[in-house]
Amino acid sequence: MSTSKNYYSSLLKFCCEDRSQIQAKRLHCHIIKNLRNPEPFLYNNLINAYGKLGNIKYARRLFEEMPLPNHFSWNTILSVYSKYGHLSKMQEIFNRMPSRDGVTWNSLISGYACYGSVFDALKAYNSMLRDGAVHLNRITFSTMLVLASSQGCIDLGRQIHGQIEKFGFGSYVFVGSPLVDMYAKTGLIYEAKQVFDGMPERNVVMHNTMITGLLRCGMVEDSKRLFHGMKETDSISWTTMITGLVQNGMEREAIDLFRQMKLEGLSLDQYTFGSVLTACGGLTALEEGKQVHAFIIRSDYMANIFVGSALVDMYCKCKIIQYAEAIFKKMTRKNVVTWTAMLVGYGQNGFSEEAVRIFVDMQRNGIEPDYFTLASVISSCANLSSLEEGSQFHCRAIVSGLISFVTVSNALITFYGKCGSPVDSRCLFNEMNFRDEVSWTALVSGYAQFGKVNETIALFEEMLVHGLKPDAVTFIGVLSACSRAGLVERGQQYFESMSKEHGIIPVLDHYTCMIDLFSRAGKLEAARSFISKMPFHPDAIGWSTLLSSCRLYGNLEIGKWAAQSLLELEPQNPAGYILLSSIYAAKGKWNDVAQLRKGMRERGARKEPGCSWIKYKNKIHIFSADDCSSPFSDKIYAELDKLNEKMIEEGYVPDASSVLHDVEESAKIQMLNYHSEKLAIAFGLIFIPRGLPIRIVKNLRVCGDCHNATKYISKITQREILVRDSARFHLFKDGTCSCGDFW
Repeated sequence: MSTSKNYYSSLLKFCCEDRSQIQAKRLHCHIIKNLRNPEPFLYNNLINAYGKLGNIKYARRLFEEMPLPNHFSWNTILSVYSKYGHLSKMQEIFNRMPSRDGVTWNSLISGYACYGSVFDALKAYNSMLRDGAVHLNRITFSTMLVLASSQGCIDLGRQIHGQIEKFGFGSYVFVGSPLVDMYAKTGLIYEAKQVFDGMPERNVVMHNTMITGLLRCGMVEDSKRLFHGMKETDSISWTTMITGLVQNGMEREAIDLFRQMKLEGLSLDQYTFGSVLTACGGLTALEEGKQVHAFIIRSDYMANIFVGSALVDMYCKCKIIQYAEAIFKKMTRKNVVTWTAMLVGYGQNGFSEEAVRIFVDMQRNGIEPDYFTLASVISSCANLSSLEEGSQFHCRAIVSGLISFVTVSNALITFYGKCGSPVDSRCLFNEMNFRDEVSWTALVSGYAQFGKVNETIALFEEMLVHGLKPDAVTFIGVLSACSRAGLVERGQQYFESMSKEHGIIPVLDHYTCMIDLFSRAGKLEAARSFISKMPFHPDAIGWSTLLSSCRLYGNLEIGKWAAQSLLELEPQNPAGYILLSSIYAAKGKWNDVAQLRKGMRERGARKEPGCSWIKYKNKIHIFSADDCSSPFSDKIYAELDKLNEKMIEEGYVPDASSVLHDVEESAKIQMLNYHSEKLAIAFGLIFIPRGLPIRIVKNLRVCGDCHNATKYISKITQREILVRDSARFHLFKDGTCSCGDFW
């Protein structure tokens, strides 16, 4: 009987390792068929096996069928309920038990602790103390310390620490490690170090715990000294250091330590590979990433889902999206982390449509998104200005309950802002139970992009009143708002407050906002003076901004300086040629215009063709100037001709200043009539039902004539027309634009 007992136990163990519930059931049938009276030992093994395989129903049924369950049987079924969080069933079994020992109490406490029932865990722990301290052991204290650290209950942790000392467990290493971990996780690193230093014996596990604690708290140098001073290290120690270095922004040191770990001949696991790949991605260190990839293949870890996901993420961060796709497609097993890594990679590399597509594929494969996945796909919808799809994800967030995660709500606020719906952004913001700095910044940025200057500044000031700390992105929104409203002095004050009051060192984007602030207000000399005092040279956007304003105000001198600087920086950038040509054309210097055109051809600089697009019935309709490719072209051109007549009756005068050709005025006007945004607007007037706004996206900035014409169209048709160009939103309504003609 003893031989068969061990034989069946071994087979059940194999069933659990293979996660094969079918084999376990077959073995169960075999036991019933061949053994008349199976020993309680076999019953207990079967209960335990079904528990490990997740079949709690069978485990309970088998327990109830036992003729005389022994104490081990009671503890086995109790631990099954404890493991899976069936707390009411767990308590029921506990109440029925004829006797209890330390294992019994620990199962009860662990069940409540693991599933966040702090009050019940404490109640069970105190009942255990009353039942007799003889039951207390290291597992009890370890469980309670983990509960205290996970819930951030430092008072409970200190209370447990006192009882550890009282009952003589203070010298136990098994208890010392979670005690160190508890103090470190609650931010009391010096108390953690006191416990560590006071232990008479410190093993590798305790050293690893202390190193981890020093690294979540940012004490990198202390963790290094402790690591290098260890008499004995293991793979966990090295991996802990590598992970900690990555988390503290020291990716290069992490990669160097990984190389050293390989030289030491230590075994590498999924966590080691995951951390070093994160370091490679953070540095966009493609060559190192490829080397790690090759080593992973040799180590036979390619089938590991954790490592595969990390590889996808690394190649995405290195902008080698085709490698990431290849690895993703070859993975036989994928979890939500894998799908999210690919989705985020698409979004970060400008493939927003693919990001939305892969989200749909993920659902088809039965993988439920988590809050991070949902926030990421919403961000991709924002980049696409896809209001319909993003709104569907908003509904999904509400139904699934993921809306409660601040990351998801923040993504939705940003989404509605980028889709030109600041009212929806504000409604969502007001409904949030908790808001962080990102929430406020998202709303500030949305208002700024839409041109709601007063709301932007008021919200920023309210943010400061609430004691929230603005970041660099917040200031970009505020400075942009000041620029678009011509609030030069206010913008200067905010710029100076960045370093003086908020400890934020301005970067190039902030300086570009200031160039824009001076330039838009016509203070071109002030802009030139500001540039001369900058700690670094402007980028192409900065020079183009100044040059654009020189065109607007007709300043040829500063315009030539800005254009020359832009062309030195980016010889093939067409903006320098085109904007300077506009200044020359406005002054009738057509020979100079011709010379610039020749320079463009010689340097291979090509102007990006303007195009506009509109979505109708889940299809994107794209238009370029004088485009006749649409099957609805006849209707579109007829609609525009009809509108043009009504606009002229209302007082519209075409603005031909943006036409850079030395031709008759009538020819210039003809060139203006069929710009891409006008074609898209005409399409919208024909097909978008009245009562709904017409939403247009344009890849370049709206020209002056189209801006003026769209104001007339909105008045004549009594339609709302929302145009998102490369710089901002324009909401045309009743003959006016939300930008106040200042863009």
